Amino acid sequence: MKFEYIPRGVCSRKMVFDIENGQIKSLDVIGGCNGNLKGISSLVTGMKLEDVISRLDGITCGSKPTSCPAQIAEALREYLSKN
Repeated sequence: MKFEYIPRGVCSRKMVFDIENGQIKSLDVIGGCNGNLKGISSLVTGMKLEDVISRLDGITCGSKPTSCPAQIAEALREYLSKN
C-alpha cells in the first residue's frame, strides 16, 4: 500500500512509503539531504514499522526539535493509527 506523508519542521518535502504486511517495502524522500536519506531508506527497507518507529523517534537535527528520521517515525505512527 502506498502512503504519502508531508513532513513538518525539516528540509524534506514529501515521503512516499510502500508498506506491505507491516513492513516497509520502499521509501522515497523528496528534498532533504539526498545521500543521508537514501541511506536511511535503504536501512529501513524490510523492517517492521514498530521497529523503525522505536529506532528513529526523537532524533533531532541541529537545533531543530525534529529531524527527517523522526518525521519518518511520525509518518509511520500516523499510518498505523489510520490502518
